[in-house]
Amino acid sequence: MDFRERLHRASERGQRAKDTEAREAAARALSEEECRRLHSTNRMALLDHIEKCLNELADNFPGFRVETVVDPTGWGSVAKRDDVGLSRGRSDNFFSRFQLLVSPANKYHVLDVVAKGTIRNKEVFSRNFYQPLGEVDLDRFRELIEQWVLEYAEMYAAAN
Repeated sequence: MDFRERLHRASERGQRAKDTEAREAAARALSEEECRRLHSTNRMALLDHIEKCLNELADNFPGFRVETVVDPTGWGSVAKRDDVGLSRGRSDNFFSRFQLLVSPANKYHVLDVVAKGTIRNKEVFSRNFYQPLGEVDLDRFRELIEQWVLEYAEMYAAAN
């Protein structure tokens, strides 16, 4: 067998190995439908936890109202309040809000939670965390949601 023939066979073996690897990767990848189902299941579990945490925040700081959010940016809840302050003989309106959203399913197949907080008209808090749908650890998401609510509560208490 000459060098040219051995080179051709080596090339064929490499191509077969590449094809086999590609088929295995495709089999491991989640189908689109499975991704949507997985995202929906995880989203529902997190929405309950988000609502619970924000209701406790509102109970701790009278004046906050909790509302459900469903819009193109995601699903979740927001705790918000409006205040009026007097300075130099005029009144000022202040708003404070803390929003936690689970982003919609996307082409990247990740579960993403976004938190934004405003205190007295100033955005003071912005966080997000995501994991691939196949590797989602709901306990980690719940811990972060609780941590973010506690951070916001501490910032809000310090500002008022």
